[in-house]
Amino acid sequence: MILRIRQMLHKEFLQMFRDVRMRMVVLVMPLVQMTVLAFALTTDVKNISTAVVDPDNSPESRRLVAEFAGGDYFSVTRRLATANPVQGLLDAGRVRAVVRIPPHFSGDLRSGKAVTVQLLVDGTLSNDAAVTLNYASQAVARFNRRMAADRTGAVAAVSVPLQVRTRAWYNPNLESKYYFVPGLIAVMLILIGLVLASMAIVREKEIGTIEQVMVTPIRRAEFIVGKTLPFLATGMVTMTLMFLIASVIFGIRIQGSLLLLYATAAIYILGNLSLALLVSVTARTQQQALLTAFFILVPAILLSGFIFPIRNMPEAVQWFTVLNPMRWFLQVLHGIVVKGVGISILWRPIGAQIILAAAFLVLAVSRFRKTLE
Repeated sequence: MILRIRQMLHKEFLQMFRDVRMRMVVLVMPLVQMTVLAFALTTDVKNISTAVVDPDNSPESRRLVAEFAGGDYFSVTRRLATANPVQGLLDAGRVRAVVRIPPHFSGDLRSGKAVTVQLLVDGTLSNDAAVTLNYASQAVARFNRRMAADRTGAVAAVSVPLQVRTRAWYNPNLESKYYFVPGLIAVMLILIGLVLASMAIVREKEIGTIEQVMVTPIRRAEFIVGKTLPFLATGMVTMTLMFLIASVIFGIRIQGSLLLLYATAAIYILGNLSLALLVSVTARTQQQALLTAFFILVPAILLSGFIFPIRNMPEAVQWFTVLNPMRWFLQVLHGIVVKGVGISILWRPIGAQIILAAAFLVLAVSRFRKTLE
């Protein structure tokens, strides 16, 4: 019995590792992913892109800005003299927080009047927004202590009358459902697309029907499109049902254009299906296709910004996320569903989605031709 089991084990190990692709999937990819993701995944909220509206532009106001920019939490990327560009910056997601300093900030401080500084935060990321509000309160407290120390010569109980008034845009109550429910829809769409479509062509190879299909007048590009459209239609129906559940159960309403939402969702699903078909045409067995799709799926979700902020990742990893369709669709999804913005704001992530979907589709068609030859 031991001899038979040993021979069976020998056979299985030979079958598992005789293929270069299988050796890569089993041994190399987990190690590479662990190394990359260990650097990339962090729950810390740092480098919060911040705009400062400072019409006063006095030594005191610049000192307050220095309190915000002095640590690793706030990254002051824009300094504005007026509040006119604030709406566009928050809508486009170019900044996550805005510090608004009143025009007579320094004069009111010197005269001992109560001064209020306004902090606007992007509430679509509810957890990040709550942490940002806490960081801002700490920065204002440090400013008060230092101003009091300058006036008294030591840190004392004398307080400078500076307060911060906060406001969360798009999600005033900072409810996490407005961030996580749309994000889960994006996760489900990429899960369905990658897992199901990655086995579409390789299944034809294994059961031997692909030769029968290819002797017909159908062209290779037509074959790829024929494989893609059913999954695309299924994905659109699934997305519709998920949004119905989000509306009925969670009370989430789509603030923007339904037409734009469905158009961008179709691009996103098409990009996922093209990537899955690229896996399918290069794999030899369904097992290979499924494992490869799984190892693509995990980094796609973790490096999309859904769970961990992209801006906190190493710069090399941030550049790598450009190739992730889910990263761009999350921006579009939250922009349309939560913010209610249009294509004038979302043209960059939509353009990135189109480029990626087209590139994956072209690669799938070209690799399919090579495989058949």
